[in-house]
Amino acid sequence: MSESQAGVLALEDGTIFQGKAFGSHKTVVGEAVFNTSMTGYQEILTDPSYFGQIVAMTAPMIGNYGVNLEDNEASKPMVQGFVVRELSPIASNWRSTDTLSNFLEQNNIPGLEGIDTRALTKKLRIHGSMKACLSTEDISDEEAVQNAKDWVGIVGTDYVKEVTCSTPYVYCPS
Repeated sequence: MSESQAGVLALEDGTIFQGKAFGSHKTVVGEAVFNTSMTGYQEILTDPSYFGQIVAMTAPMIGNYGVNLEDNEASKPMVQGFVVRELSPIASNWRSTDTLSNFLEQNNIPGLEGIDTRALTKKLRIHGSMKACLSTEDISDEEAVQNAKDWVGIVGTDYVKEVTCSTPYVYCPS
């Protein structure tokens, strides 16, 4: 995927945020939420409580220490999409095994960078979480907004069965 490929985050109220795509190349819908942590993005991505959500980080730069399998909270990422102000172009940490962008691409999660995450966070803080569509494909803003509006939402959806492991296993910390 081209580093300069455009992407969009559309909210159910018609608000549009244009940005640059990273991670997987697809269109998803979910509940737009924000997280104010300055670190721990990998743990957030793999936290089952974020299943079905498009998570926006409020810290100005995300991805600078890369990812590694030891920091996962679950066997795979649980978010629908990931939004950052600026994606770090490098991953620098002795434990890092990959970049954030590659991690998302390998796990089929789209990401969007370069949007005004402060404006998004203020909107979500005032109005609460909102239905959203994140697309790193070539769709119109109108289609993205309609996708957000048409999403059934989380109310009444049994996400527990989606995030629970199918068989018991023994956890052995290293």
